[in-house]
Amino acid sequence: MMDFIAGCIGGAAGVLVGHPFDTVKVRLQVQSSQRPLYRGTFHCFQSIIRNESLMGLYSGIGSPMMGLTFINALVFGAQGNTMRLLGEDSPKNQFLAGVAAGTLQCVVCCPMELVKTRMQLLGTKKSSKKLYKNSMDCFLHIYKEEGLRGINRGMVTTLLREAPSFGVYFLVFDVLSRNLGCEPGNRFIIPKLLFAGGMAGVFSWLSTYPVDVIKSRMQADGVGGVCQYNGILDCVRQSIRKEGYMVFTKGLTSTLVRAFPVNAATFATVTLILMYARRFEKEPVDCEVAQPSHQAQMQPQAQSSSL
Repeated sequence: MMDFIAGCIGGAAGVLVGHPFDTVKVRLQVQSSQRPLYRGTFHCFQSIIRNESLMGLYSGIGSPMMGLTFINALVFGAQGNTMRLLGEDSPKNQFLAGVAAGTLQCVVCCPMELVKTRMQLLGTKKSSKKLYKNSMDCFLHIYKEEGLRGINRGMVTTLLREAPSFGVYFLVFDVLSRNLGCEPGNRFIIPKLLFAGGMAGVFSWLSTYPVDVIKSRMQADGVGGVCQYNGILDCVRQSIRKEGYMVFTKGLTSTLVRAFPVNAATFATVTLILMYARRFEKEPVDCEVAQPSHQAQMQPQAQSSSL
């Protein structure tokens, strides 16, 4: 139970730190190539703050916050049970456990990110400014207009992104934490976990970022009643034809800048809570706390915002 609570609080810390960067990423990914609103990452930051105030950077944060508990529960169960079934604590099994966790949590992650994306786009078009009052209103609006299929828009691309990226995350963190010697009692354990978690987040995003661009475009499609794409392949073809292959790097800078502090905040928060809880309970803290085989309780929010 304490692992679950720590993971939720750590995930919340990661969302608070990283959501502004995610808003910038989404806006850059879906803006028109003919009439772009933003020249780059920092210009996008400045424009949002100037036109919508600081709170504009936190548009849609209600959706990932609401889905946080469910996503953590699914990730913890999937990763922990998979590792127990696989038995051996190895980099290969860490990758497979991450894939299992990433796959299962898509059930909650996809609708959550759909709402988040729609909310983050408010203010980019005059016609969409007053569409939704908040995240829940957005969810209900989409469900009323498009049904179950509508709220699961982008499920395939979400799956293609989440499964391998979670696998890469667990694999990278496993390798780094082992080589850095992350052990309880080490005076540098927190900086080491911050670094390992941050770098794992960076590599996990790099591994599937092109898929994330397509996912954002598919989920943003239809805002204002206008649909551009007939499917995933059509979205890929149109994007490449209009903007070239560099379209798959749109928003990458803000994503990578976001990935490190988000995962660092998540790991630091979770670690401190678990260490304090076990000390309070007067239970011996073993080396497994910092080992990747038990990293479900330290899972960063991905690309659900994830990572």
